[in-house]
Amino acid sequence: MTPVVKIRDGTAADRDFVIATAQRFAAFGPPPWRSADEVVAGEVRYLNDFFDGHLKGPLLLVATTASEEPIGFALLEPVVDYFSGEPHAHLGMIAVTEAAEGTGASTALMRAAEHRARAQGFTKITLNVFERNARARRLYEKLGFAVEIVRYVKPLT
Repeated sequence: MTPVVKIRDGTAADRDFVIATAQRFAAFGPPPWRSADEVVAGEVRYLNDFFDGHLKGPLLLVATTASEEPIGFALLEPVVDYFSGEPHAHLGMIAVTEAAEGTGASTALMRAAEHRARAQGFTKITLNVFERNARARRLYEKLGFAVEIVRYVKPLT
């Protein structure tokens, strides 16, 4: 039986859980020129800005078990499309606890983010994913996402 996953809006009380769960980004395949510490530090810096009220617009969604235990989060941000100039939603972060992998928590968060984006009047949603994060890429493609731009980087050492 698949466990029940509930989605709710995040609050300031979720800060420690979200930041602890964001530590998992280190395991999701950063390229060789980015250390896992750099990736996590960047995400944690952004989350601290969010929780400290320095960012206007992002929406935090938290996935919980039926007993209200947090098991994942997603951060949905309003952004402007580079090409069209139109506003759209961007899924800036999504992560679940290791124990929640394979439970449907990520899918529930993705569907909730899409629902919220539509409710806010956005006509598309974007996200970024590390090339080597095959598990996440499969999920995103299963949910109807497609590659638009491939970003190349050359470190100048």
